[in-house]
Amino acid sequence: MVIRQKFSIDFQYDILFTRDIFSPENTLLSDLLAPQAKAVVVIDQGLAQVSPSLSAIIRTYFDLHEHIRLLASPMIVKGGEDTKNSTQELMKVLELIDRQKVDRHAYVIGIGGGSVLDMVGFAAAIAHRGIRHIRIPTTTLSQNDSGVGVKNGINYFGKKNFLGTFVPPVSVINDFRFLETLSDRDWRAGTAEAVKVSLIKDRDFFLWIKDNARKLEQRDMNAMEYLIFRCADLHSDHIGKSDDPFEMGSSRPLDFGHWAAHKLEQLTDYELRHGEAVAIGIALDVLYAVEAGYLPSGLADMIINVLLDLGFDLFHPRLLANGGSSLNPELTRGLEEFREHLGGQLTIPMIREIGSKFDVHEMKAELIEKAAQALLRKRTSYAN
Repeated sequence: MVIRQKFSIDFQYDILFTRDIFSPENTLLSDLLAPQAKAVVVIDQGLAQVSPSLSAIIRTYFDLHEHIRLLASPMIVKGGEDTKNSTQELMKVLELIDRQKVDRHAYVIGIGGGSVLDMVGFAAAIAHRGIRHIRIPTTTLSQNDSGVGVKNGINYFGKKNFLGTFVPPVSVINDFRFLETLSDRDWRAGTAEAVKVSLIKDRDFFLWIKDNARKLEQRDMNAMEYLIFRCADLHSDHIGKSDDPFEMGSSRPLDFGHWAAHKLEQLTDYELRHGEAVAIGIALDVLYAVEAGYLPSGLADMIINVLLDLGFDLFHPRLLANGGSSLNPELTRGLEEFREHLGGQLTIPMIREIGSKFDVHEMKAELIEKAAQALLRKRTSYAN
């Protein structure tokens, strides 16, 4: 005897773009919330430090829009990867949800970088088996990549995103005004994800980045707004049309350059920003592709020069050991962790040309070592 249960759920959410979302005359958020909706707000500590009046501005916004209600003053949580490296900040958000009796008809609004949005989204996903959440990304990386997707989670057992869920937000609201608060490192970091997605999906977009790399490095806002919009568009298009939005298969097409990036973040105790590690990971895989005979060296040099023009340092001492004479054995453990995170066969995105990708299921340690040593030489020659 068999009872076969089958149903489908149609997910849909908008990625919205605005400026000054909490300005009294900007009704985008108040219109988005249902009439008489209740909400709690969680803010990234890094953002709160550079925008100390933000909490008061948010309280005023809710007071002026009487059909929505803020249940408590905004909560400040640790920013960056620190917010994901233990359950401490997660439990603070869950306690806020419990204390304020936030239910499935209310909203949890996360404001900050990708790590904070990951953690807050996870808290919303597991409280009451799912509370509506809204993301307001405030960094280039979260506005163009991590904040626009369906993943939520924290790190555990020393592994990135070991605990997590796939739960779409109600909406993502990108406020370009927040980009003005960023340090140069955080402004730059998100451009690595744009390079990544352009290399595997859109040659014309890569060439645009190449032509505008200096403008982006010099904080040209018009260039950055276009980069964020196009990058977010490509990421969301993939999630919606891949037939695998919750990553049940072995392929990780949007994770080009990420196996090494995730491990480098851990090996540097997250001193490297995610985008900085991704830039190194892209460069490493591009040079690996040359060593393996997949990619012409001229295209590899073009890609690396674009990353350098964007302002990235493409080498870190943890890539190599023994004074640079051999590959750091801890780095290659990242390959197994990368496979383990999804399960199934090891699947690494690779490129033969700009704008499309293919998968490999093995990476040779001796070629990774040659690629890392080539990176060190290129860094030295560029500096000179």
